[in-house]
Amino acid sequence: MAQFGFENDIHSILKLDMPITNAPMARWQRKASSSNASALSGLSPGKSANASLSSSKTPSKTPGKNKKVTPSKMGGDRFIPTRNSKQMDVASFLLSKENEPVDANNATSTSESQKAWSMSLNGYNIEDAKILHLGGKPLNAPEGYQNNLKVLYSQGATPASVKKTRYISSSPDRILDAPELRNDFYLNLLDWSSRNVLAVALHNSVYLLDATQGDVTFLMSLEREEDYISSLSWTKEGTYLAIGTSDCKIQLWDVYNQKRLRSMASHTSRVASLSWNDHVLSSGSRSGHIHHHDVRVANHHIHTIFGHSQEVCGLQWSPDGRYLASGGNDNMVYVWPRVQEGTDSQSLRAWSEHQGAVKALAWCPWQPNILASGGGTSDRHIRIWNVNSGSCISSLDTQSQISSLVFAPNYKELVSAHGYAHNNVVIWKYPALSRVAELNGHEDRVLSLILSPDGSTVATVAGDETIRLWKSFEIDPVKKAKERLVKSTSGVIHQSIR
Repeated sequence: MAQFGFENDIHSILKLDMPITNAPMARWQRKASSSNASALSGLSPGKSANASLSSSKTPSKTPGKNKKVTPSKMGGDRFIPTRNSKQMDVASFLLSKENEPVDANNATSTSESQKAWSMSLNGYNIEDAKILHLGGKPLNAPEGYQNNLKVLYSQGATPASVKKTRYISSSPDRILDAPELRNDFYLNLLDWSSRNVLAVALHNSVYLLDATQGDVTFLMSLEREEDYISSLSWTKEGTYLAIGTSDCKIQLWDVYNQKRLRSMASHTSRVASLSWNDHVLSSGSRSGHIHHHDVRVANHHIHTIFGHSQEVCGLQWSPDGRYLASGGNDNMVYVWPRVQEGTDSQSLRAWSEHQGAVKALAWCPWQPNILASGGGTSDRHIRIWNVNSGSCISSLDTQSQISSLVFAPNYKELVSAHGYAHNNVVIWKYPALSRVAELNGHEDRVLSLILSPDGSTVATVAGDETIRLWKSFEIDPVKKAKERLVKSTSGVIHQSIR
């Protein structure tokens, strides 16, 4: 008896209170009438039974046409030919319900019970069901479902991963011949301006390479053949170039007018390192002294720093202009405060952990208090310093002489140039100092390394008398698989700097 009572409750819920006056004919009714019409008209056996169906008039207005259609939680749609009778009944009920007047009094009282019955009978709430299913994320199979794969029939193919992987070419983008380049570890013969012009010193001459156009321009040459260029440094604006020489002088050039503005003499030995801080030019010499020059005034030499006992081969102002870092052949690293005329400078930090000459110095652009230093053949270590605390944050043995360091902000990496024994360039992830890539190609020790103004390219100069441009830090570079296979050293642009 309980079973018959249960069935009566179901029929009372699904029973329609009034006939449907404006709803379209159900599909099974249309098929039945089509079959009867075909039989009465005496269609030939070769004709399709669906001919009258295709010619029947489509209702002028589909119920719920103007309503927003959303993906079904159940999957499938009303036009799947294998729909069972239970689904057809649900679809028919939904069609009739759209045209049914809403009784506010009965809606609240019956909604909970209808939801409970619907969940029990169908496994889902009929109020949330939709007649059409336009796709979407498939649902998990209901509990106890026999074949979990069947619920995925409406899911499209899973797209391949679109995650971009960074491609670092093992070949240089351009190679420049640099004849008569002086193979001296302690000199700084390469610098890149903010206007994308690369300056390189070849013996006693300076040449300029426009990295945008590829044009090479001769700038100047020293009068005496036995003298040579020992250091180069661009101003922040990229319009003036400071040139240190072996005859203890510093020349200041206006490169766009190709005119020498002045020659400053104060050192007693060659000037191996230069660094700008606004209008103040700092220079380090073989004597171990560091001089500050105010290029705006006639008496340019405004201050001298005594600290190193041997040649100052590394000199770098911090990006914010607060600190000057110096490295020397005495294995020392010093950090000096901003220039203050008329006062004696005392070093803020003095580190003696390196066991070899310290030429490689680099300030972190996104952390102004972080300094990286690299030691020579006897040391071979990269050390990361916190200037504020004075502590060594990390240290790494590179197994090779370190001649230059630079931070690459595009990918938060540190790049090192090496001499004996590897003669290569290595890209390290910062701050983990894990190896990202190696750039090989130079046949002699790499003497200097400099980063382009946009941070996408590094230029290296080596004892093999070549300058190589490595485009290793482009932001989201698009590299096709075909390009990876085709690209070779034969495709590298090779020209002479002269």
